[in-house]
Amino acid sequence: MNRINSKNSSNAVSNIKNITHLKLSVLLSSILLMLAFAFFIYASFNPKDTAASSKKPVYSDSGSNSGSNLGSDSVSNSGSDSSYNSGSGSDGINGGSIKGNCVAGKKALPIYCIQTDEKKISISFDAAWGADDTIKLLDILDKHNVKTTFFMTGGWVSTYPDMVKEIYNRGHDLGNHSENHKEMSKLSASEQKEEITAVDNKIKELTGYDCFLFRPPYGDYNSLLINTVYGCNHYPVQWDVDSLDWKDYGVDSIIKTVTRHKALGNGSIILMHNGAKFTAEALDTVLTILEEQGYEIVPISQLIIRENFHMDGTGRQIED
Repeated sequence: MNRINSKNSSNAVSNIKNITHLKLSVLLSSILLMLAFAFFIYASFNPKDTAASSKKPVYSDSGSNSGSNLGSDSVSNSGSDSSYNSGSGSDGINGGSIKGNCVAGKKALPIYCIQTDEKKISISFDAAWGADDTIKLLDILDKHNVKTTFFMTGGWVSTYPDMVKEIYNRGHDLGNHSENHKEMSKLSASEQKEEITAVDNKIKELTGYDCFLFRPPYGDYNSLLINTVYGCNHYPVQWDVDSLDWKDYGVDSIIKTVTRHKALGNGSIILMHNGAKFTAEALDTVLTILEEQGYEIVPISQLIIRENFHMDGTGRQIED
């Protein structure tokens, strides 16, 4: 009898241990699942800022777009909203003054596209890294007798001064893309102004050209920046058609993305990059198709409305 009781006790202890181990396993699994879920939630709301850490500028095509619903770019239109009448510039554009209103509702907006009955569009190149294919791009543009706009960072201007002169001598717009390619919405007004004027001075010294077009790095802006840009007698320019050439998807992707873009139309501004891997190879076909579609491609300086304009809520510039 004692032997039986001892055996039963041993079995009971063993069962208790098994149950305890099972409960611990279930508890541990539950904890791991909860941690994994918590990490997923954190990652979803706190994406890694690759744009700030990458040597090659990265433009996001998803996320919040407070400034416009056109195109596929992502911008941050943060900070306080304020009205601005762009007629307050001291020196003006080409001797005049910017007379327009960049405010739609309570938001100060950059120019994403232009409302026009004419079948005109613009192609723009951001020059922030590399110059290997720039001459090839210029030759293709010459072949089509097309003039465009190159937005340059101060670092790029300093690194490739001869290329800046070549672009200018071939008749293209020289645009300002900031001195250091920073997120402009995170800067004070004085810091924003320094980023703009530094590039203006470099380009002026090299070519004698007075810049009056500005594109914020990463498409990042707030109302303070728009006010600062107009205060420097520049027009803030975004885009409504993103070629996505910076994603290196390939030649066919660039061609289809541009020529079949849902936002492509009269007054569109197309974003490309002189340093992207496949842009030079795709450009000739892009230009050919756009021309076959009946578009006249002009530099942004000839597309925008210089005075007596207002902005709608999507960033479309409209003549008064």
